[in-house]
Amino acid sequence: MASSETVYLRKKITLLRAVCLIAGTVVGSGIFISPKGVLKNSGNVGLSLIIWLVAGIFSTFGALCYAELGTSIKKSGAHYIYLLETLGPMPAFLRLWAEFILIRPASSSVVGLAFGRYIVEPFFSPCPAPEILVKMLSIIEVLFVVAVNCWSVDWTSRLQIVLTTVKMGALVLIIVPGMIRLASGQTENFHNAFDASSLTLDKIPLAVYTGLYAYSGWYILNFVTEEVINPKRNIPMSIILSMVTVTVAYLLTNISYYTVLTSQDVLESNAVAVSFADRALQGFSSIIPILVAASCLGTQMAGCFAGPRMLFSGSREGQWPVLFSMIHIRRHTPLPAVLLTYSMVVVMILVGELFGLLNFYSFSQWLFTGLTTMGLIIHRYRNPDLPRPFKVHLFIPAVFTIVCFFIVGMSLYSDPVNTGISFALTLTGVPIYFLAVQKQRLPLRFIRAFHMLTKKLQVLLEVVPQEVQTY
Repeated sequence: MASSETVYLRKKITLLRAVCLIAGTVVGSGIFISPKGVLKNSGNVGLSLIIWLVAGIFSTFGALCYAELGTSIKKSGAHYIYLLETLGPMPAFLRLWAEFILIRPASSSVVGLAFGRYIVEPFFSPCPAPEILVKMLSIIEVLFVVAVNCWSVDWTSRLQIVLTTVKMGALVLIIVPGMIRLASGQTENFHNAFDASSLTLDKIPLAVYTGLYAYSGWYILNFVTEEVINPKRNIPMSIILSMVTVTVAYLLTNISYYTVLTSQDVLESNAVAVSFADRALQGFSSIIPILVAASCLGTQMAGCFAGPRMLFSGSREGQWPVLFSMIHIRRHTPLPAVLLTYSMVVVMILVGELFGLLNFYSFSQWLFTGLTTMGLIIHRYRNPDLPRPFKVHLFIPAVFTIVCFFIVGMSLYSDPVNTGISFALTLTGVPIYFLAVQKQRLPLRFIRAFHMLTKKLQVLLEVVPQEVQTY
C-alpha cells in the first residue's frame, strides 16, 4: 500500500472533473469565432447548421474510439502510448516529437493569443490592439497556468470546474435570448435557410474543417488515464456526457446566432458572439469578451494539465530523457514535463501569428489522430482476447480514420506552405530516433555530461521517479 509520503501521480479525477476537463477543453474560443468560417464555406444557414451537427457527431466518433483505447490500454499518454502499443516505437516517437516541437506549443499559443486579444481589444476598439501588448498578456496567462499546474492537481481541477461553469454560462447567455425570440415567432432569418445561390461544393470540406476546430480537445482525458478514478466506468461515461452536451450546446448557440443576426451580419462580423451581444444583450455586450477570455483560460488550463503527461509517458517508456518521468516530491506533479513543454509555448507566442499557427499544427494533429484510430483496428485483430470494458463497432474507427486522412489532404490543399513546414518539422524526429532512441549512438562524453546535468536538475527541481506503478 502506498503511504501519503509515497511519490506518485494520485488518482484524483472524478467523473465530474473528467467531464469538466473534456468540456472545458472543447469549449474554447472556437464557438465564438468559427460560425463565420462555417457559414462562409457552406453557403447557407441550413447547411451550416447541418455541418455543426456532423462535426459534433464526427468528433464524438473519435472520442468513442479513444474511450475504447483508454479502457483497454491503461497507461497515460493518449496518442503516443496508443501508437506505441499498436503501430510500434517509431510512429510513437514521431508523435512525441511533434507534440514537443510543434503541436502543443502551436495549439497553446493559439489559445494564449486569443485570450490576449479578447482582453485587450475592447480597450482599443475600433482601432487594432497593439500586437506586443496582446503577446505580453498571452505570456502572463501561460505563466499563471503553468504555476497552478506545477503547484497542485487539486487546485487545477477545482479551477477547471469553475472555468467550465463560466464557459457553459456564456453559452446559456447566448442560447436563452435566441430561443425566446425564436419561440415568439422571429423566424425570418430561416425562411431561405437552404438557398443554394452561394453554395460551392468544393468549399464544404473547408466548412467541416472549421467546425471540427471548434470541437478539438475531445481526446484530452486519455492523456491522464492513470489519474482517473474507476477509468473503466468514468472514461466512456465522461466522454459521452461531455460530447453530447457540447454538441447540443453548439447547435443551439448557432440557432440563436441566426435568430438574432442575418447571414450577412455573421459574415461581416469578426467576433460573432460580440455582434450577437450588441443586438440581443444591450448593456451586457461588454462582458462577452471577458467570458471568451475566461473560456480560453479554461482550455489553456486543461491543455497544460494533460499535455505534459505525454512527455512524462514517453520518458517512462525510454523514448525521452529520464528527467521528464519524474514528479515533485511534495506537490506530486510532473514539474519537469510541464516546464519544458510550456517554455516552447512562450517561444511560439513571441514568433507566431494566430491563424498561421492554426494551420501550422493542424496537419500533424490530424495525421497522428488518424494513425491512432487506424491502430485501434489493427490492435483488435492482433489482440482479439484482450479485455475491452468499452467497445465500439469497427465502422466508427474506419469512418473516423478515413475522414482524418481526408482532412490531412485538405490541409495540404488549403495551406501548402504551413502544412509542408509542419510535415518537415515532424520528420526531423527520424534522425533523432535513430541517433538517440532506437540505439544509443551518442559519444560517451556527451552521455556522461547529460547524466550529470540530469542529477543537478533533479536536485534543483526536487523531483524523483514514481515510487508506485500506476497502470
